[in-house]
Amino acid sequence: MSDQDPGVSFAAFVMSLATTAAVHFGDVADPSGGATHTDLPAARQMIDILAMLEDKTRGNLSEEEQKLVETLLYELRMRYVEASKEERRIITP
Repeated sequence: MSDQDPGVSFAAFVMSLATTAAVHFGDVADPSGGATHTDLPAARQMIDILAMLEDKTRGNLSEEEQKLVETLLYELRMRYVEASKEERRIITP
């Protein structure tokens, strides 16, 4: 790979996982069909994968990479709590 084509970076990989979670929250349209839908178990799975990645890479990331993972996990966890509350309001009015 040349300097012009760096390939997949850790940051790009982590962002792709976060984007997938956003699709499952219904915040971003599904690229395959353009529709939005909510799938909280799938969103939770993406959060769990990011948490596992954080755990397994601890001590091996740059400061910027570690901050990115921590920030995304915090934001996704807060979004999950919000989405769970929304779902409960819909189910039990």
